[in-house]
Formats: sequence, structure tokens, C-alpha cells
Amino acid sequence: MPRFIIERNFAEKLEVTNDDKLHIKQINDEEGVEWIFSFLSADKRKTYCLYEAPDEDALRKAAERLNIPADVITPVDRLDPGVFA
Repeated sequence: MPRFIIERNFAEKLEVTNDDKLHIKQINDEEGVEWIFSFLSADKRKTYCLYEAPDEDALRKAAERLNIPADVITPVDRLDPGVFA
């Protein structure tokens, strides 16, 4: 499945409760996307999230349903240090 990085900019500090996580998972499942992990900036107002999804449209639909930003969506390939060994 294709992978994408989503850059999200939030107006306020991001706080995610367990209920939020369950809601996110439910919507993502319905849209066919999987949240793998995220990096949160020190000021808690920006995230960089790695997802697997069939396409960008599925990611945008999930974000819209969750009322969260999806400012920049970039298709990515995996590259790790092992390929250079």
C-alpha cells in the first residue's frame, strides 16, 4: 500500500485523548487508511504523520471527516540505512 507523510498545522496545541484515538481509528478504517505514527513539534502545534492509504483522496476524506488539517500530503518511499551497508 502506498505511504504518505501528512504535515498538519494546528491553531492551538494538540491534545489527543484515548476517545480521540478511537474515533480517529474508526474514521480511518472506514476510509481505508492506516495511521502508522506521528512526530509532534515541541510547541505541539505541528505534526508530521506517516500513513498507508490507497491514495491522497482517502487521506483528505478522513481528515475532513475528523475536522483536522491535512496541509501538505507527500507520497513517500521507505529508505533506511541498511540500503547503504
